[in-house]
Amino acid sequence: MTLKNNSGAKLWQQAKKIIPGGNQLLSKRAEMFLPEQWPAYYKKSKGCEVWDLDNNHYYDFSIMGIGTSSLGYANDEINDAVISAIQDGSMSSLNCFEEVELARQLIDLHPWSGAVRFTRTGGESCTLAIRIARAFSKKETVAFCGYHGWHDWYLATNISDSENLDEQLLPGLKPAGVPKQLHNTAIPFKEGDIEGFKAIVEKHRDRLGVVMMEVFRHGQPNVEFLKEVKAIARENNIVVVFDEISSGFRLNTGASHLLTEVEPDICVLGKALGNGHPIGAIIGRSEVMDAAQQSFISSSYWTERVGFVAALKTLEIFKRDNVPLKLNEIGKKLKKQILDASAKAGFDLKIIGIDSVPIFIFPTDQALALKTLFTQEMLKRGFLASNVIYLSIAHSEEICEKYISAISEVFNLLQGALDSNQDIASLIDGPVCHSGFQRLN
Repeated sequence: MTLKNNSGAKLWQQAKKIIPGGNQLLSKRAEMFLPEQWPAYYKKSKGCEVWDLDNNHYYDFSIMGIGTSSLGYANDEINDAVISAIQDGSMSSLNCFEEVELARQLIDLHPWSGAVRFTRTGGESCTLAIRIARAFSKKETVAFCGYHGWHDWYLATNISDSENLDEQLLPGLKPAGVPKQLHNTAIPFKEGDIEGFKAIVEKHRDRLGVVMMEVFRHGQPNVEFLKEVKAIARENNIVVVFDEISSGFRLNTGASHLLTEVEPDICVLGKALGNGHPIGAIIGRSEVMDAAQQSFISSSYWTERVGFVAALKTLEIFKRDNVPLKLNEIGKKLKKQILDASAKAGFDLKIIGIDSVPIFIFPTDQALALKTLFTQEMLKRGFLASNVIYLSIAHSEEICEKYISAISEVFNLLQGALDSNQDIASLIDGPVCHSGFQRLN
């Protein structure tokens, strides 16, 4: 497929002039995929298919709404539930009753818990969890592992060292606008580094009240590490918060820590919980969550109905259809097909990540250029593609076969360029993509 028009790329250039950063989410910036060529905007999405502003059709084998849409875009059952809720009124001076039922169901899924608060987004959910944990522990310092959003409490770690967050997920995050008084209130440690965590506890024991961590990101949960962190935290009266905004609903319905027998004091859910509709949940032990009543935590649109209705229907489908099992079956088969195709082309691709979220590691010191060229060539063949695939149940066997056919051609092209010692960047019809946070011109 050859793109006849690219209205999206043109609109993106206009957007950068009037929207600082271009849009509302770093992960959806065109520069993260294919600068100057990425279609950037969509008219319609359904299943794992997307239509851009020029009505070009693509299969989405990239971030799938950054992991929000495990049931596929515009899922019919969820659409019906949401449309019905909107027709009955999505806002009122009274509360929507669905929030009580959602709280009950989440507590049933997490038997260790006893209370739930709700938000709309992941970053604010993590921030609310930190507020509650600090209120309960009466200590302000946070030790953290992983990516937890954009708020002051998290970016404050880069006040003491501008590279503290570089190995957590996104390099280049600057604490501009974060009060310098937050210096040393957030201390990073690495996944699996129990000695590093112990050192933080020893140094900051009197002020350390919270540990926030992702259960996993690029592989299966490290159960022994989780157990050790939990044991140390319990000994030192530290509240343990599991951020499962990304990992929740990928290995099982609810949160992946339920498979480990390691129970946190608070668990944060989002993304897949609403399957494309905004909803966040902070689940916790009753005595910990009750500390929320000591602090002012309140927002008008946390009471809006759509997120609750979408989440209830999402939970119903996940339980009924054993969606996590299906996602990982799709991913396991697709990963094998991708590796077979790369091996046949002689292209040294490596894949990490759980089965339902394959992550590509491109070879050589031209890895970023190879990723960009890969995205460019897959786009020409009708695929939104990058180095990560958030799979959904809409990725049917037939659609996956089309992807493998296209990827086989592109792997041959990439390996041919490497074999002939070509400068990979010279084959890209624009700049190489970004790898982290960068200011946009």
